[in-house]
This record gives sequence, structure tokens and C-alpha cells, in this order.
Amino acid sequence: MLGIIGGSGLYQIEGIRIIKEEKILTPYGEPSDNYIIAEYKGKKLVFLPRHGRGHKYPPHLINYRANIWGFRKLGVNKILSVGAVGGINPLLKAGDFVITDQFIDFTKVRPNTFYEGEYTIYDETDNKDDLVMEYLRNNRVVHIDMTEPFCEEMRNILIKSCSKLGYRFHSRGCYVATEGPRLETSAEIKAFSLLGADVVGMTLVPEIVLARELNIHFASINVITNLAAGIKGDRLTSDEVIEMMSKKQEELKNILIDFIENLSDNFNCKCEDVLKGAGI
Repeated sequence: MLGIIGGSGLYQIEGIRIIKEEKILTPYGEPSDNYIIAEYKGKKLVFLPRHGRGHKYPPHLINYRANIWGFRKLGVNKILSVGAVGGINPLLKAGDFVITDQFIDFTKVRPNTFYEGEYTIYDETDNKDDLVMEYLRNNRVVHIDMTEPFCEEMRNILIKSCSKLGYRFHSRGCYVATEGPRLETSAEIKAFSLLGADVVGMTLVPEIVLARELNIHFASINVITNLAAGIKGDRLTSDEVIEMMSKKQEELKNILIDFIENLSDNFNCKCEDVLKGAGI
């Protein structure tokens, strides 16, 4: 089952039937909002507004563990993340789509693992017989491999969807995740550029890390809403981010529909093997 995490209203697409909303309780607290259970051509979908409806939560206060655990409770095994980013690479333009393949983590205070050794907490009602629960129940310390963090199968489907629809996009990109909620300084952006970052945002991490810890396939498509600090020379505002995301909303929805239609149940990738040999 596919979970989609992004902005409010992303699920309002012709052909997608809303079945119900479900409030999920987790050992890590409350998720950002109710999960929206939907269906498209016989495929079940789960949507979650990352910041909550009305944009209640700034990026550094989103309860990422609760959000990702809630998807697990609902049976989701694939997550597509949709987000807004600033462009660092000079080849990128505002309005471009970027299908990220790497990230650099500069977040600071966010819980970024479910596996905390003797301090581990977990959902005791979870009856799944898998490595996730084996590690959690036994208070294991877990080090997952993040060499290739994104699901190649999902990335390839996104690439084909964007190509088919004729949208300007980039099939690779390194996302540098910052803590926020402030925007970055021009010196920080220069440093990130030297490190090889193509785009900058505040939400991808720890979403992707937590999803992989639960053996969930994960991919991300991002809209470049503006150029990052010091690149275009103008003052950055939230207004331009909102305006660009609104402008690209219909294209995003078209990509989602094509992606959903071409998403298979079984993948030939290594995402589900990430926990093997990772526990100590």
C-alpha cells in the first residue's frame, strides 16, 4: 500500500475516492493529522498532511516518528514524499521537479531512530512477526545502511512519469536537510554547494531514515520553489514558496496519478533487506 506525505489538499484529485479519515495513536505521540484513506482504480492509498491541515507544525516540531509509525500501523509499505525545496545547483530553475537520490543531514534536535537500545519504546499491540518488532522488543541498537537511501524502483517510476508528461525535471539530486524554521544564510548555502548539495529543504530527514528503519520503500519528489540564499540575490519570502507550490499543484497531481497507475505491488530492489545484519 502507498502512503503519500505532503501538503494539505494533495489528495483532492479527480478519480481518487476518499473512504475515511483515521486518527492513529502511537507510542511516540500524535501524528501531524488524521490519515486520509482513499482509493484509486482499486488501489488503496493513505495521505497525511506533513505539517497538519492549516500548516500547524513548523518543520523542526513535526512528530516524524509518529507520522511514519502511523503509516506502518495502517499497512503502508511504500511512501512517496512531496516537498518544496530551494535550488542550490545553478542548473536548476524555480518550478523544476527534482527526484532526489541522496541527502546530507544538517538537522540537529529531531529524534531520528526507533531503535534506542534500553530506552526503546514501541507499540506493544503490533503483532507483526518481522525484524522491526524483533529488534524493538529486544531493545536492540540498530545501524541501517544508507548508501543508497531512496528506493530505485519508485524513483524510476517517477522519472518515467515526469518524462511521459513532459515536465521539466531532474532525475537526480542531493537534498541537504536543515533544521529550520529559519532560512539558511548565504554562507551556509555556499558551504552546502561545496559539499555537493543540489537542493535545500527542512523536512526530508528524518522521514526517510525512519521509513527505512521500518523496511518501508521511500522516494521523494520536490518542487524548486525559489533559488537559495545568495544565489538570486533577492530577499527570500514564504510567499514565493506558497505561490510556486500552488502553481505546480496540478502538475504534481498529474505526476501522482501516473505514478500510482504504474506502481507495482512487488519490487525488485533491496529496500526490504536493510534491517538484515543491522542489529547489535
